[in-house]
Amino acid sequence: MSVQQEAVAGGEQLEVWIDQDLCTGDGICAQYAPEVFELDIDGLAYVKGPAEELLQDKGAATPVPLPLLTDVVDSAKECPGECIHVRRVSDRVEVYGPDAE
Repeated sequence: MSVQQEAVAGGEQLEVWIDQDLCTGDGICAQYAPEVFELDIDGLAYVKGPAEELLQDKGAATPVPLPLLTDVVDSAKECPGECIHVRRVSDRVEVYGPDAE
């Protein structure tokens, strides 16, 4: 079983963050999961916090709601900048994104 399958099967809580240094501003993430991602005035994508505010601190992460997991994962897979990282909260191991095992 892959790390990804283990995370989902084990009911692990996941979080997502964006590396703005690699973001190309294509907005694919905001199209897939507008509840989680948004483009800011600087043209870069950011994750949203629970109150829908943009989290603009470097490395800021937000929980991945289970109903949106597929959309968030698709965003990470389709991102041309390879800047979307989804990791387990418990041990911070990346399960989807450019650094996933």
